[in-house]
Amino acid sequence: MKWVRVADDGGARYGVLDGETIRLTSDTWDDLLNGVTPTYLDDVAAESATLLNPVPAPGKIVAIGLNYLDHCRETGMEVPKSPLVFTKFNTSLVGPGDEIVWSASLTQKVDYEAELAVVMGKTARNVDVDDALAYVFGYTAANDVSARDIQLGDGQWVRGKSLDTFCPVGPAVVTADEIPDPGALAIRSILNGKVMQDSNTSELIFGVAELIAFCSRSFTLEPGDLILTGTPFGVALGRQPEVYMQDGDEIVVEIEGIGRLVNTCRVVA
Repeated sequence: MKWVRVADDGGARYGVLDGETIRLTSDTWDDLLNGVTPTYLDDVAAESATLLNPVPAPGKIVAIGLNYLDHCRETGMEVPKSPLVFTKFNTSLVGPGDEIVWSASLTQKVDYEAELAVVMGKTARNVDVDDALAYVFGYTAANDVSARDIQLGDGQWVRGKSLDTFCPVGPAVVTADEIPDPGALAIRSILNGKVMQDSNTSELIFGVAELIAFCSRSFTLEPGDLILTGTPFGVALGRQPEVYMQDGDEIVVEIEGIGRLVNTCRVVA
């Protein structure tokens, strides 16, 4: 199923995206994670619906750095021997169509990072690699927006990665049964109509199962947690000249089988 979260009379409902139609349900996020059979209500046209962040309150946003070989090379950073784990704060979450907003007095180098995001479906602790994918609820697209001047200036990454609105997620969560191999998905970012990143999750240094197993050996992964799996070659930081996002820009993250996550940028004083 392809689950979306839709604005509805000042609140939100989950629905199943079926072609050009969204079949609204009475189910909660916990119902989805628990595998409850959907209780369908009305159908609405997808084009008229306002989609929201489909993963509203993850307990953790786990992010992985330097997980594509070509991205390591473009940044001049050493290829990690094990997954490089950091986090983003929940207050950075926004959904499809939302603005990415930052202050010009705080950062001048805001970068895009197209990433496959894993949504955990079951509690995972000390999980074996061979069993890890059984703990996944589904997959979505994410943009690990990064203030490079803050990130690199601080010496650790969390602040530069966690500004409010710096984690767009969506447009849908596609259940794991519809993506049997998360290591074979085309992934792109598109800035103002120009393709900036164009790769495939087959290029991940550490695949989804490896990441789940690795993380679960150190901390418990819980239902609804997000794992951002890393970004491929083509970010602004690795370009000559560097091409950072600007006020009014449109940035798209596109992942095969999941859809297009579209956001616009707004710079404030």
